[in-house]
Amino acid sequence: MKIIHSVSELIIFRNSLDPAVKVALVPTMGALHSGHLALLTEAKEKADFVIISIFVNPLQFGQNEDLNKYPRTLEADLELCKSVNVDLVFIPNPEEIYPESQENITKIIPREKVANYLCGKTRPNHFSGVLTIVLKLFNLSLPHLAYFGEKDFQQLTLIRLMVKDLNLNIQIMPISIIRSDSGLALSSRNKYLNSDELIKASQIYSTLIKTAQNIKKGMQINNALEFARGSLTKEGFTIDYLEARSENDLEIINNTNLINLPFRLFIAVYFGANKTRLIDNLKVI
Repeated sequence: MKIIHSVSELIIFRNSLDPAVKVALVPTMGALHSGHLALLTEAKEKADFVIISIFVNPLQFGQNEDLNKYPRTLEADLELCKSVNVDLVFIPNPEEIYPESQENITKIIPREKVANYLCGKTRPNHFSGVLTIVLKLFNLSLPHLAYFGEKDFQQLTLIRLMVKDLNLNIQIMPISIIRSDSGLALSSRNKYLNSDELIKASQIYSTLIKTAQNIKKGMQINNALEFARGSLTKEGFTIDYLEARSENDLEIINNTNLINLPFRLFIAVYFGANKTRLIDNLKVI
């Protein structure tokens, strides 16, 4: 397993690979878990050469967010990468990625109709930061395939649209949400939760399941969502959003425009002593 820290070395090494080699990229911010393992395992099956990036991207964090506290477990991350025979790990520092200033660089502007609600409503510059670093990583590693988890479904949608809109010759490969035995979606931020909070956080997924069941039984969507919000609030969760949106374009679904569209329930909450922000989603149809 090769480890590279500099942009220049990555460019030189990538250009040295045979053009016939199929390259896969798995972009991460580290603190790897079984969800990342699923991405890497699938990438190893489909590609000849797998690159994983480990970089906590400051451009996607807001002023009052957890950039400095974000979990960093590099030694354990490298062991996980070795366990699935990753070919190359790219671990740059912020100065390597943003050598002049992250405030003054050219940034990607995401599609507003997709980016400005759900997570984008409370994190207004988040997706610009995400797309900017993803495009930089695409340009540096020149992958044929790039793997992303469906837990961050809004992010996945925006990356797909960026690839389409900018005519990038990259296939985006989504991987289903990986969950703990309790149903809680795996996330690096789960490390902020203590053991009791981890158990209680499973109510996020069980609430999505119950809400989907209520809708399928004929309950009005808005009523089902309002009931779910009330239930979670009583259990100590602070709701950022809980909405039903089209899987194709993330347009909001209400009681009048549901015509057997594939749609998902999307949720973000703050929970626990550290007010950890947790997100999840569930396909309904």
